Amino acid sequence: MPEELEFEKPILELENRIAALNVSSEPLEARDEIAALEERLRRLQQRTYANLTAWQRTQLARHPKRPHTADFFRLLLEEFIELHGDRLYGDDKAIIGGLARFEGQAVVVIGHQKGRDTRDKLARNFGMPHPEGYRKALRLMKLAEKFAKPVITFIDTPGAYPGLGAEERGQAEAIARNLREMSALRTPVIAVVTGEGGSGGALAIGVADRVLMLQYAIYSVISPEGCAAILWGDATKGPEAAELLRITAPDLQRLGVIDGIVPEPVGGAHRNWEDTAAAVRQALRDHLWELRSKEADELVRDRYQKFRRIGVFEESA
Repeated sequence: MPEELEFEKPILELENRIAALNVSSEPLEARDEIAALEERLRRLQQRTYANLTAWQRTQLARHPKRPHTADFFRLLLEEFIELHGDRLYGDDKAIIGGLARFEGQAVVVIGHQKGRDTRDKLARNFGMPHPEGYRKALRLMKLAEKFAKPVITFIDTPGAYPGLGAEERGQAEAIARNLREMSALRTPVIAVVTGEGGSGGALAIGVADRVLMLQYAIYSVISPEGCAAILWGDATKGPEAAELLRITAPDLQRLGVIDGIVPEPVGGAHRNWEDTAAAVRQALRDHLWELRSKEADELVRDRYQKFRRIGVFEESA
């Protein structure tokens, strides 16, 4: 995917002009021109990012420079210790997790990891887990439950890996087991959709007391291209499918699928990892404070009711 998105080109052109003036001109000579361009840039950014289509949000969610789970671990956590393996088959690098401290509180963290360069992407299978990845995630959740520690998950995957080996090793069973076990987990669970939340591959670590989304993340049962290929036999109609799927954070909050939207810096999370992490930190702090006062039975009951309410609607003439 190109790093320069089509709809961002006018913004990037202005940024480049400002940068060139800052380098090539005397500060006093170019001050007025730079100030005028910066004001023009600010207005253009506000107008552009306030009116993004679902497809443009999808492009931002997939941006190659967007922070991944390992980046959030580094920016948010202290004393992170990664744990490996599902104790059944192997260690899936598409899911990472372990023990850490968040704001001084012991937590268990889990998330999809896509990888950066070509070698890392291949090692991480582009963030598409095999069944052993989901079984590793469940092992860590059960560890959290045993020691009464909150679970925080970071969702960023196109979907579970659909390859032959994954199917042979029980991909559907691994996802289904996670859904069942997470529904009854007797410890607080918070899920944050940081980029793509694709299908059962996302939901397998997404059954939580609070489901949050970054402002330009997406969350869907299928990718826009996959939906277009099935409905119209034409994957290039992905932008049209994206609008119909209701995959954006505002749509999903309105439908009751998610519980909150975490704001991103102007232009998206890929432009400022630190500010994005600060917003995630604040959201996690608020929700953990609220959830830790609840008894285990209350957590399980409320979580059950939360997911039962999704999709309930009324019709009137």
